[in-house]
Amino acid sequence: MGREVVKIGVLGCGTVGTQVVRLLQERGRDLEARAGAPLQVVGICVSNLQAPRDGAVDRKLLTTDANAVIDSADLVIELIGGIEPPRTLVKRALSQGKTVVTGNKALLAAHGPELYELAAAKGANLYYEAAVAGAVPVVYGLRESLLGDRINRVVGIVNGTTNYMLDQMDAGLTYEQALAKAQELGYAEADPTADVDGLDAAAKCAILASLAFHTRVSLDDVPTCGIRNISQQDSLDAAFFGERIKLVAVAERVMAADGEAISLGVYPALVSKDSPLATINGAFNAIVVEAEAAGTLMFTGQGAGGVQTASAVLSDVVAGASHIAHGGSAPGENSYANLPLLPASKALRRYRLRIVVEDEIGTLARLAQVFADEGVSISAVHQSPTENQISVVLSTHLASGEAIFRVRQKLEKLGSHVASTLVVEG
Repeated sequence: MGREVVKIGVLGCGTVGTQVVRLLQERGRDLEARAGAPLQVVGICVSNLQAPRDGAVDRKLLTTDANAVIDSADLVIELIGGIEPPRTLVKRALSQGKTVVTGNKALLAAHGPELYELAAAKGANLYYEAAVAGAVPVVYGLRESLLGDRINRVVGIVNGTTNYMLDQMDAGLTYEQALAKAQELGYAEADPTADVDGLDAAAKCAILASLAFHTRVSLDDVPTCGIRNISQQDSLDAAFFGERIKLVAVAERVMAADGEAISLGVYPALVSKDSPLATINGAFNAIVVEAEAAGTLMFTGQGAGGVQTASAVLSDVVAGASHIAHGGSAPGENSYANLPLLPASKALRRYRLRIVVEDEIGTLARLAQVFADEGVSISAVHQSPTENQISVVLSTHLASGEAIFRVRQKLEKLGSHVASTLVVEG
């Protein structure tokens, strides 16, 4: 079964969309040979027809009518971003049995199951490699390469903005200085909320968990803590213990009281400098997958950038076009496992707390008693005296989130200031 041409419609022509269109032109013959059919861009939907455009963008293809672009295409590339109108537009395309390629993590984290079910019902294909880590092919790895394996854990650095900022704080910058530098270089938006509060990473965590554990996971299911409260002192303490602070997304299979469950989280974590994740610098991403048969695998590379993200989009375009031209379909999504989600309060992790107290006789004993009363075992203590006060850094063995919460409450009532609470990862 062959096809004369695969018609492509592009929704959104910003940084990534422009690179996709440019690469389709520059590499057209190679991409067509790989897909097994000619590829033709038949329409590009934009919000402003008069805006300056890269020379690779044919202005005759520009329109503000997204529905017309969808209706005329065999394969639709959605690069608008956000929830609406992308949700409505993607549903329109899937309802017509069309192949959709998207890099929209927010859409998939919020409405993934709805879109997967619609695609299955209509015999349509939905691809989204670019939604998690830019050019890093972790979606393909989980969706296809490891489909026959059992995944136990996924942990990664999936937000380049915060990773760059934390690197700068390691070098001595304050949070505010690191953010300003990231914004100056274009890594951080004018409103950095999605990055620094961990929302971007949480959306990606939801997608990864859904794939790894065949369970429906949405953005709202992921307990999230960003990096706004990380201080220079936290970075100094981490260095003292031979660690670095990284914002990580974690999804793991655990045993709960009622059986197997999934534990999720996005949070700043202390990572040993001997860990592969500690070597990930700047705007790079890295995801470590622990599988029963394949063992530990690490996916790493550029997690953002127009060309890098366009590479992932085009990978999906070629795969989708090949299926259109010759038959076949993308791997289906399912949530057959339907594993319950472990509340963050029940998750067992190792913690490190920095507590500022008055320099008095018996202070350490009182602190230790609070931990003991809540059943939290202390593994190490380090203290740094300052004028009239002591900064005490306490490391714990495995403890539940709720136990640590109670410890913090009691310490504050005793007049101690809990300056930071970080998870010790690995």
